[in-house]
Amino acid sequence: MIDIYLQPGEYRVAGAGTRLHTLLGSCVSITLWHPQLRIGAMCHFLLAARPRGTRRELDARYAEEVMPLIVSELAHFGVSVSDCQAKLFGGGNMFQSLVHRGPSIGHRNGEAARELTQAYGIPVVSESLFGTGHRRIIFEIDSGAVWSRHVDRAQVPTLKESR
Repeated sequence: MIDIYLQPGEYRVAGAGTRLHTLLGSCVSITLWHPQLRIGAMCHFLLAARPRGTRRELDARYAEEVMPLIVSELAHFGVSVSDCQAKLFGGGNMFQSLVHRGPSIGHRNGEAARELTQAYGIPVVSESLFGTGHRRIIFEIDSGAVWSRHVDRAQVPTLKESR
């Protein structure tokens, strides 16, 4: 089994024999899996959209830009994205103490993932979005299984300086 860890702003398309990992806060991962071909994709995007007026080449840090990258790479494997199953993870509120004017970054990211899968005609079979804290994600492409461990911020002990 090949294990690949995705950093924020990365994505990967891979076949059977691969496990993809990441750790999410307000970021979101979309996993896509083609059950017959056992080919999958996972992204770890930071923001729903790039600030206007800064567009250059496609950048996987942004939800609206990572999907065309994934769609293109899946096509090289003969996979139509609409034949895949999607699972959505992340979008946590990492700064509860801040007063938000409108939805948090995590909430905007989660909604962007929902909108993208709908726009591309990809059925969402599972999701674990929003709340607070972190999620550790492991996607096993052989089976399409995705494990998510959610750790609420209230469950993380406060570190104290020792002298």
